Amino acid sequence: MNNLEEKEKNLYKLIDKLNALTSTYSQSTYQTDNILSEKSKILKQKQEIEKKNQELIREHKYLKNKIEKLKKDLKKKINLENEFNQEIEEISQETQNLYEEVDKWRT
Repeated sequence: MNNLEEKEKNLYKLIDKLNALTSTYSQSTYQTDNILSEKSKILKQKQEIEKKNQELIREHKYLKNKIEKLKKDLKKKINLENEFNQEIEEISQETQNLYEEVDKWRT
């Protein structure tokens, strides 16, 4: 972002210089037209860069939200897996206890 801000500042400086050139020097129409054309191109590039930057910001926000959702889903699944493992362990222990009880009755 800092790089983009520096480029924007430089662009504004260049535009100011172009405006100063067109208004202070008596130049031929051809030179003035070239400068105005270059100014127009630079402004168009700036608008395109700003548009792309906004798209990237939106995409970043979307992806960030998606990552957060995936993290939450993963956490839920891990919790469910842990609960399931705990229940299996409890059932296994109960089975072991029942087996021991049955074995006591046999002897």
